Formats: sequence, C-alpha cells, structure tokens
Amino acid sequence: MPHFDLPLADLATYLPARREPADFDRFWADTLTAARAAPLDVETAPHATVLPLVDSRHLWFSGFDGDRIHALLIAPSPAVVPGPVPMVVQFLGYGDGTGSPLDWLALPAAGFATLVVDTRGQGARARRAGATGDAAGSASPHVEGFLTRGILDPADYYYRRVFTDAVRAVEAAASLDFVDPSRIAVAGASQGGGIALAAAALADGVAAAVVNVPFLCHMQRAVEITARAPYAELLAFVRTHRADADRALATLDYFDGVNMAARSEVPALFSVALMDDVCPPSTVYAAYNHYAGTKELEVYTYNEHEGGGVAQDELTIAWLRERFATT
Repeated sequence: MPHFDLPLADLATYLPARREPADFDRFWADTLTAARAAPLDVETAPHATVLPLVDSRHLWFSGFDGDRIHALLIAPSPAVVPGPVPMVVQFLGYGDGTGSPLDWLALPAAGFATLVVDTRGQGARARRAGATGDAAGSASPHVEGFLTRGILDPADYYYRRVFTDAVRAVEAAASLDFVDPSRIAVAGASQGGGIALAAAALADGVAAAVVNVPFLCHMQRAVEITARAPYAELLAFVRTHRADADRALATLDYFDGVNMAARSEVPALFSVALMDDVCPPSTVYAAYNHYAGTKELEVYTYNEHEGGGVAQDELTIAWLRERFATT
C-alpha cells in the first residue's frame, strides 16, 4: 500500500476543528456516575498455566449497567518482583480476544502487571474467543459488526458501553493490593488504542497512555478516505441510510478520539504508520495534534496497519519503565 494520505509535512500540522457536542462532558459524567452506582465487585480465580514465574488469573468486574466483564490478569510472581508493581491495562484490537497468558508475557517479564480486558461482544475473530457478551440491545439497525450498533442514539451506542467498561477496568486494576495505584498505564493498538485514548481522558488515576495506530479517531474523515474494515461498516450504513447519515455521524462525535485527546493530560506515546489504510495517518495525527498532555509520536514510514510491531513493543516497555522508574 503506497502513501495515500496527506504528505508528512502536512500531517505534522494537521489540526482539524473538533466536532464536539455541547453536552459532551455532561454526557460522560452522567454515564460514569450511573455505572459507578453498581459495586465494582472485583473477583478473581486461578488461571491454569505452565509458567511458574508469573501469576495468572481470571478477573471479573462490573462495567456498564453492572454487566460482568472478564479480563486476564498476568503479573510477575511476587518472588521475582516484589510488589507493589506498576500496571498496564491493555485493550484489544477489533474482534480480538484475551487469548492465553503466553500472548502477554512481555510486560510481566519487564516487571509490570497487565490486565487484558475483554471487549464486550467481541473475541470471535482472533486469538481465543472472548468471554464477555454484550447484554444491551440496540434499537437502531446496524451493519454486521460493532461500529454501527446503536449509532442513531449516543445513549444506545455500542462504544458507550465499551468506554465505560474501560474506565471501570482502570478502577478494578487500582483496587488490587499488589498494584501501585500511582503507576497505572492504559495501552492498546487499533481499536485498543482508541479505547486507551478514551480511558486516558475519562478515568481517574491513569498515569500514562500508549496509543498505537488508533481506531475511532477523526471518524468523519476516515469514512471519506478509506473503505477498509472496520470503517467499511460505517460507510455501508451511511450509504444505505442516507437520511440518517448526519444523525449517525453526530453520534460518533461523543466517542471520537480527537475529542478524547483534547481532554487527556497524562504523558502519552503514540504511533502511526504512513501506509495504514485501516486507520489512516491523518486520523491518527488529528488525535495526536489535539492531545492536551505531553506526547511523543513514533512514525513508521513504510508500514501498514501492523505499525511498528515488536519494535514498538520494545519502545513501549522502555518508555513505560522510564515513566514509572522501574529497574
């Protein structure tokens, strides 16, 4: 895939006007207040593993509307790394599942605990299937997938539930007795990057954010310049529901990473791939350039949506260790 988006010099200064609803902050304050009315009710259970140097557990907590959300908790054994330890709350790419502890050993090997959070209703496409359904129904029609589910009403929109789950996941992580609550990061790539960006903006107690090739950013532009999935779902909706297109796009403004970025002030590490036609570079730069906190951006000139891969993972660990002063 050759470069298809704006030239790099233009991307560096790309700062589109934010499509921000007047009641954005009230919408999210009310949403989170309602979610917190249910007890967080964190539960854990042993996770069978052949890895003697890590502690692996299933973890459940109450997310949106009290729905029980599953996550996979992996931490270095206390005999290897005495607590309290820093924590990275990890959000997943579109359709991905939590998988096995074997998939998530890099951070525990570097001295971090990690909480890998199911995305409700997802987990049937990659790794092992997720263990969390989406109990809420949606009144409006939606294209197969998740991006258009409930899209005609912000209160009914799928990502309202997902972003609320993410905030509650940070709260669940902070409640663990072996975790240092002053050293909690959120991280993810693609959809996970978009969720991490929302968690950094909405959750209390986040100290750092890693936002790799994020999805759900500058979505109005995304649907105009790429036909790749998952944005293809949104394109199909506005193409077939033409009379509702403006209403659908207005719903997305409550969830757009550009608006979330303007509300997060924690240190952040972003990455972008200039040949990425799944999450186009200009959509990433729009969020990055609006980001309110201190920030760094790693640019992968010749990569597509895979981004920096292992190189970015190594950079992330080094960046987090510096922020959290781990040895």
